[in-house]
Amino acid sequence: MRKLKLDELNRVSVEEFKDQEKLPIVIVLDNVRSMNNIGSIFRTSDAFALEGIYLCGITAQPPHRDIEKTALGATQSVDWFYFATTEEAVADLHAEGYEVLAIEQAENSIMLQDFKPINGKKYALIFGNEVNGVGDDVMKMVDKCLEIPQFGTKHSFNIVVSMGIVGWDFCSKLKLS
Repeated sequence: MRKLKLDELNRVSVEEFKDQEKLPIVIVLDNVRSMNNIGSIFRTSDAFALEGIYLCGITAQPPHRDIEKTALGATQSVDWFYFATTEEAVADLHAEGYEVLAIEQAENSIMLQDFKPINGKKYALIFGNEVNGVGDDVMKMVDKCLEIPQFGTKHSFNIVVSMGIVGWDFCSKLKLS
């Protein structure tokens, strides 16, 4: 078996990416502290061709070298917006017709494998702070809560891992099936 070379990957340019159809999914970062996490979420959002990212509260914004270190240029391809509070972002998303879903461990959460996204519907996926998760005031505003099943002792994933799992789940259910 041979690994493909970069010129064999058929990557689109930033301009082509901007023009291509996106999955109608917005990632919402609720007070995410780590710029490496933020950059990795940009890169993963690019890989799945998601609609955009809402950066909220203390979440850092591009341009910043620590974000770029892991984003590898995805801050140029993925649309992003900043909101002073996550509550403002959620209100905006509701007004735009998005179903807002927290990714969190909570009462009455829906296990990820049981959630069936609907083609043509717009979704906003909220990922919370690395220590405190999605804020309590934000949780009061969401439409539903999705939970990733876990079986070990830690009961948590890194935010980037969570975003990758949920992003792939939505991508596979909406785009590949």
